[in-house]
Order: sequence, then C-alpha cells, then structure tokens
Amino acid sequence: MADMQDSETKQGSFEDADRIRKLRLTPAELWQQYGPWATTVLNLTIFFILWELFARSGMINQVFFPTASGMFSTLFEGLTRSAPPDAIISGQIIDHLLYTVRTVVIGIGLACIVGIPMGLLMGGSRHVERIFSPYVWALASLPRIALVPLFILFLGFTMKMQVTIVFLAALFPIVINAWAGVKTTEKSLIAAAKVFGANRRQIYYHVVLPYTLPFIIAGVQQGIGRGLVGVIIAEIFGGSMGLGFLITRAADTFNSELMYAVLLLLVLISLSLIKITRMLEAWIAPWRQQALM
Repeated sequence: MADMQDSETKQGSFEDADRIRKLRLTPAELWQQYGPWATTVLNLTIFFILWELFARSGMINQVFFPTASGMFSTLFEGLTRSAPPDAIISGQIIDHLLYTVRTVVIGIGLACIVGIPMGLLMGGSRHVERIFSPYVWALASLPRIALVPLFILFLGFTMKMQVTIVFLAALFPIVINAWAGVKTTEKSLIAAAKVFGANRRQIYYHVVLPYTLPFIIAGVQQGIGRGLVGVIIAEIFGGSMGLGFLITRAADTFNSELMYAVLLLLVLISLSLIKITRMLEAWIAPWRQQALM
C-alpha cells in the first residue's frame, strides 16, 4: 500500500515538473510560438505610422491620400453605426460589408461545389476532357467584365447577377487547378499502388485525390481573389449595395477616407478567406503540415 502511495506521489511530482517546464519556455521557443504574430503587428504598426506621417506632410493632397487615423475613424464609425444621421456614410459600412461577404461566400461556395468535381472528372476521364476542355479554356480566357452587361440584361440589378459573376470568376481557376492536379500525379505513385494490388477506384481515392489536394487549395485561393474582383465589378456596374457600390459613392463625393477604408476591408476579407482555406487544408490533409515542418 505504501509503495502504491509512493508511486502515485512520484507520478504527481513528474506531472508537476512537466507542467512547470512547459510554462518556462526558452527565448527560442517563445520566438517560435509568438514571433510571427509579433513581427506582423510590428510591421503593420510601422506601416501605418509612416502612412500617417507621409499624409500629414502635405506632399500629396489629402483629398487623394488621407491620413491613416482619418481612415480608421471613418471605418470605425461605419462599422459601429455611430456616424451622425447627416453623414455621408450614415453608419452603413457594416450593411455593405455583410452584403458583399454574403455574395462572395455564396458565389465561391457554388464554384467549389461545381468546379472541384468537374476538374477531377476532366482529369480522370479523357472523354470528359475532350468534351469540356474547349469550353473551359474559352470561358476562362474571356474577361468577366464583358459579361456584366449581358447578365444585367438577363438578371437585372439583383444579387443573383452578382453571385453569377462571382461564380464564373472563381469557377475556372478551381476547375483548371483540380484538372492539372490529376493529370500531373506522379506515375511512380500510381505504379507503386498497382504493385500492391490497388484497383482503378482505390488508386483514384487513395493516391490521386491526396496528391491533387494542394492543387485544389491553390485553385480555391485563386478563385477567392478573382471572385472578389468579380463582385466589385458587378457592384460598381450593377448594384445599389455592397462595397463596390460604396467605392463608387465615395469617389463621387470625394470621400477618400471612406474609399481607403473600403479597400482595407477588401484586403481583410481576402486574407480571412485564404486563412480559412489553409485551416481547411490543415484539417483535411495534416500530413502536408508535417511535411513543411
């Protein structure tokens, strides 16, 4: 009985020592854990300080290049609805932001649902590739801005038109990257799977799909960038809501602070969506994260 109590005491002591050791991180471990965040914060702080000083120097008229503090003040007022009723923005940045985010998420989501299976199917079947590849390359090379008047004619100034533009803008990078991922799968991996007796279906699911995943993630990230361009074009030319409409409104009223605030929001939206795709990749394919370490 005494031996059991002694062993439990020693075990508890080891656990306490291990807990204390984890709390006492070395400088190298602290830098590895918090260094990237600290570098990013310091980098952005210096950038906005230099922006503020340069704008206040008067070298460029503040009508065209506002101060960083003025931009953040406008952004805060618009997001918190604290602007006075007679202000130009009327505290509605949050409404336009949510409208644009909803449009982008729906459009890119539909592009992923359609584009990923289509690209995988084109890469896995020569017959499907021969049928669809001319249309894919033709539509991928067509500027999306040329389609805006056509979709306005068919769908009007509606959210459906904007979602359609985002969908088409994001679709083809996803299709082409998934297609290329399947076509460039290393032959040695397929040969090794055949040696172990894998059939065509097993090779596709256990070799081709894992190999293609980085291509798919890259295609989705490209689609996010192009989808944001598409939604801004659609909102500028055919909308009464969204960040694209807000940019036009700010330009018409010479409100440069509002314009720069909207551009900052677009950058944050893009970075957030790309971060989500990276987190999704880490969850679906954790072995890639281990390979990069």
